[in-house]
Amino acid sequence: MAVDRLVPTEVGAELVRLVREIAQAELAPRAAADEAAGRFPRDVFSLLGRSGVLGMPYPQEYGGAGQPYEVYLQALEEIATAWLSVGVGVSVHVMSLCPLQIFGTRAQRQALLPPLIAGDTLGAYALSEAQAGSDIAGMTTRAKVTDEGYELSGAKAWITHGSVADFYSTFARTSDEPRGGISCFLVPGRAPGMSFGAPEYKMGMTASTTTAIYFDQVPVAEERRIGPVGEGMRIALSALDSGRLGIAACATGLAQAALDCASAWAREWAQFGRTISSFQGLQFMLADMAAAVDSARASYLHAARKRDAGKPFTRDAAVAKLIATDAAMKVTTDAVQVLGGYGYTADFPVERYLREAKVTQIFEGTNQIQRLVISRQLLRDPERDVRPPSPG
Repeated sequence: MAVDRLVPTEVGAELVRLVREIAQAELAPRAAADEAAGRFPRDVFSLLGRSGVLGMPYPQEYGGAGQPYEVYLQALEEIATAWLSVGVGVSVHVMSLCPLQIFGTRAQRQALLPPLIAGDTLGAYALSEAQAGSDIAGMTTRAKVTDEGYELSGAKAWITHGSVADFYSTFARTSDEPRGGISCFLVPGRAPGMSFGAPEYKMGMTASTTTAIYFDQVPVAEERRIGPVGEGMRIALSALDSGRLGIAACATGLAQAALDCASAWAREWAQFGRTISSFQGLQFMLADMAAAVDSARASYLHAARKRDAGKPFTRDAAVAKLIATDAAMKVTTDAVQVLGGYGYTADFPVERYLREAKVTQIFEGTNQIQRLVISRQLLRDPERDVRPPSPG
């Protein structure tokens, strides 16, 4: 079912409609088969790159579409509604460009951004490690200074697009200082000394390749260090704020797909001589599912509008990621229930949606981490520092 959207400009609305048409015509028909076979759809990303999707929120001077995040995220939701693995892949690619766009020099942006935005190359975000997922300060991958730039040694874990990406926004330790000792590098995907683990065998999103990356004295030129030395923590967290909005939009799209499937089933499936949509208990379940999807969409759009306005949005991004991914988990679970025994079979997509929803609560920071981010932002905000009345 087409979503009744509010898009700030007619150009933006047309772009979202175009992305929806591409998603429904090119992505949705092959999603189930490629997921079942575990095939990574590299050709789809090339198509989306040619269509301008991969550079949608980036400046036109570098080949992007110059669209607000509010527009990009609604287009991303349409992609995820058709195929979550591709939606998440687009989100990761767009996030992997954030360090270069925000913290890179103008010369770096001019030299490196255009091919990345065009979709000729695919990006990945190499932050997590086996013992340092949410604990960024626990990172052990190290960048050693050399005459030509740096040499990276160490390992990264759980990297979306691992082994298939053309570049990796990589974070490595340049000193032993716990928080200020991390720097950011844009590492070519086939740099000498890089190798990859076997693809992870996952319960969902099997068409999205996830691997470990191993760095064995990988040479990285000085001009591929993004931002000042030691600013990697700030750069990583800044990119994650935007990445969490991408995941929120993807989770919303997945929930919308589950709601559409459940609603269609309820209108057609008959029990006791009438369609099950006539039973009030099921009507209430569908209403709760719709309310959850609408709330998820509203939360990510609110955060995106703050981002577009140049306002701080860290807390809003965490709220959106938390609400949208929890909604996806609930809505997909309820969709299986609506379809009953059929929902538990691979003949219908809702069982895949349920398996896929789980990981949205985990990557780009678990939902427990989102609660930490929200509470810390709340408690440090002086405008909300309401003191209790003094005794007596």
